[in-house]
Amino acid sequence: MAISREKFLIKDTINSAEFKSKIYSYRDQERIRNGWLKKRFDEVLPMLMERSGIDLWVVCCREYNEDPVLTTLVPVSMMSARRTTILVFYLQPDKTVKRMALTRPGVGLDDYYEAVWTNPKNSNWSDGKSLLPDGKDVKSASKPETQFECLARIIKECNPKKVGLNISKDYAFADGLSKQLYDEMVAEFDEDIKAKITSAADLCVGWLETRTEEELAAYTGIMQIAHGIIDEAFSSRVIIPGVTTNADVKYFMLQRTIDLGLTPWFDYEVSIRRAKVGEIYHEAIIMPGDLLHCDIGFRYLNLCTDTQENAYVLKMDETEAPAYLTHALKVVNRLQDITISSFKEHLTGNQILAKALAKAKDEGINACIYTHPINHHGHGAGPTIGLWDMQNGVKGTGDYPLYNNTLYSLELNAKVDIPQWDMVLTLGAETDIMFANDRVFYVAGRQEQFHLIK
Repeated sequence: MAISREKFLIKDTINSAEFKSKIYSYRDQERIRNGWLKKRFDEVLPMLMERSGIDLWVVCCREYNEDPVLTTLVPVSMMSARRTTILVFYLQPDKTVKRMALTRPGVGLDDYYEAVWTNPKNSNWSDGKSLLPDGKDVKSASKPETQFECLARIIKECNPKKVGLNISKDYAFADGLSKQLYDEMVAEFDEDIKAKITSAADLCVGWLETRTEEELAAYTGIMQIAHGIIDEAFSSRVIIPGVTTNADVKYFMLQRTIDLGLTPWFDYEVSIRRAKVGEIYHEAIIMPGDLLHCDIGFRYLNLCTDTQENAYVLKMDETEAPAYLTHALKVVNRLQDITISSFKEHLTGNQILAKALAKAKDEGINACIYTHPINHHGHGAGPTIGLWDMQNGVKGTGDYPLYNNTLYSLELNAKVDIPQWDMVLTLGAETDIMFANDRVFYVAGRQEQFHLIK
């Protein structure tokens, strides 16, 4: 059962100042995100390492060729890897995670990781006292060592059962270890360590998809901003029928996003559906009787949104959208209900997809479901619940199970016959939802009525 949270539906006029007040300064964002990171290290990471069966995880990448998970494991001020950066996470017998950094001390990690590579070969920065702030010292190895010699030593000292490396066939998020770094790394491993190597895919995906209580709560406010941008754009405050083009509206939303200090993660889209013409994606003047569709998504606090909504441009003699279009939106809303009713923990994305499509077919809905996880990435890590061109299931990512405390973009469309337009209308919608406590929540409501433009 889904909880609609009607109080969060954006129905009244929202001006820029009202939703700009939800945007924190960069300094405050850094404070919030770093606080979340420390809590995630304490609460989320131990649980995921135990669940995945990996008791030692290695994340290794080069500057400007970062592993997709790196920026989620370091404080905000560390915006890229430094030279070659290696992070090691060891699940200790007491179920706490020891965090170690094999990189130059003093690059921003020292409050989050223990510096363990402190006597490097062929380097003049082995004086730990001169590297760490506040007079802190570091323990030096007994002899100079390369990064990968240090890594091998640390793994031997920890003596884990499994060594997880970011290598994956199915998930790009979990495939961040380059072939060159893998070769250099394994060259220093003895046969015992090599025998323990396994893919860290489930751990990577779990880390990226799982949200803390604070992050789940924050998503509501973030999505309200998305609704506010669309509400402003799909109104007579922006659109003058007969003058404004769909491209004008697209760029208004992009500029509004940027002006608010947010980051678009894809190129926005505004298209037109017109009676007896069909879908118009190229730039065209918006006219009365047009149905408008948008797709926008931005990143804030390193969390992504993805939203599609629809608007109707009233004709001179109209005060509301025609009943046949209102019916089409109700069909899409019903498809949303059917899809989320299929969510159940431990079901795979493919199983959820199959259940939802079967139910939709039973109700006579011509459905296409392509719901995806959303988190640090727009098309995020987690179970894929259909792709628009793969309605029979998605091998690999569709076989991953659903877990609690995760978020999804409920993205889908339904084809509805509109005789009045001499066409079959493909009406799409997308809104972000969370799965928590074995229930689905609309993060900030969903669209159940068209935006009306006079």
